[in-house]
Amino acid sequence: MAFEDERFDRSGPSGLTRIVWKNTHHRRSVVACLVQAAYVLEQDRQGKRGGSEALAPPWWKTFGFQLKRKLVDKADSSIFGAIFEYKPPPFSGNHSADRPRFVVTFQGTLIEGESLARDIELDVQFIRNELHSSSRCKTAMLTVEILVATVGKSKVWLAGHSLGSAIALLAGKNMAKKGLRLESFLFNPPYVSAPIERIENEKWKWAIQVGISLVSAVGALIKKSPERLNQSAHSFAALSHWVPQLFVNAADDVCSGYISHFERQVRMEMIGLRAIQRTASQHSVMSLFLSENGGTQAEPLHLIPSANLSINSDPSLGFVKAHGIQQWWKQDLKLKSKVYKYNN
Repeated sequence: MAFEDERFDRSGPSGLTRIVWKNTHHRRSVVACLVQAAYVLEQDRQGKRGGSEALAPPWWKTFGFQLKRKLVDKADSSIFGAIFEYKPPPFSGNHSADRPRFVVTFQGTLIEGESLARDIELDVQFIRNELHSSSRCKTAMLTVEILVATVGKSKVWLAGHSLGSAIALLAGKNMAKKGLRLESFLFNPPYVSAPIERIENEKWKWAIQVGISLVSAVGALIKKSPERLNQSAHSFAALSHWVPQLFVNAADDVCSGYISHFERQVRMEMIGLRAIQRTASQHSVMSLFLSENGGTQAEPLHLIPSANLSINSDPSLGFVKAHGIQQWWKQDLKLKSKVYKYNN
């Protein structure tokens, strides 16, 4: 896919040519636009725009998709996601085996409008490791389960941005534990940690990373019984063959923790602390603290063993742009990508 120009307006991309689904940049760009479509669907709802006045349709129609279903939050009736079905014209020749049939997308927090209070409530639930118990997340997970059971895992992709990435991650983890590994695109997925990526001194950064691993591992060994530790290890290992695609920006404190998370795994193993890191990678300091202070006993929602991590390190971006979905549909991105595989 190539855009005639790189300008996008409120109604969607201005033009494109044929999508090559094997091209990783094309896949990323198209899926990012489908995530944007979920945002605009909710904005259309709040603005009472329908029919020819709706701004959302070009975000999926331009790419040969159709809106299959809107995902609605039972708590406030807001649209938090959508299911799109890929139906290119028969004469387009764009029927590659690498293409999806359905893409399920989840939007993040809208910083204005009537859904803001509900989004902030869910953001807090994520920080408290309780997002999985929300009605929005339960609806998302059930929707994905039913869709996969109907059409098969190879035809369903997951995608989300920010809070929506957290929901997509939980849905993907749920399916992976059933042995069904879905192609997943997680844009700016939130990671609960201190923003250590901003530390320029590499020695200090590395020392802090080691300290975090030691505190997490020792805390887990002290606070959890052998049975619970074994349960956590088994659950974590069950996810190891699922490799979601994570798209993070080094200047975004919301998601940059994933950079250290995976770097830590490699470095700790290099210095002979593999056993400590294996325990640390399954637990977080925040989740251990919350579990001891009346919080949930659930596994940390944001931790995963494997990923294809792509980093946008564009120094010209401030926080707002670094956290935005708009960066990910650009074709000229210079990303640093690496696949991290967890070895059982």
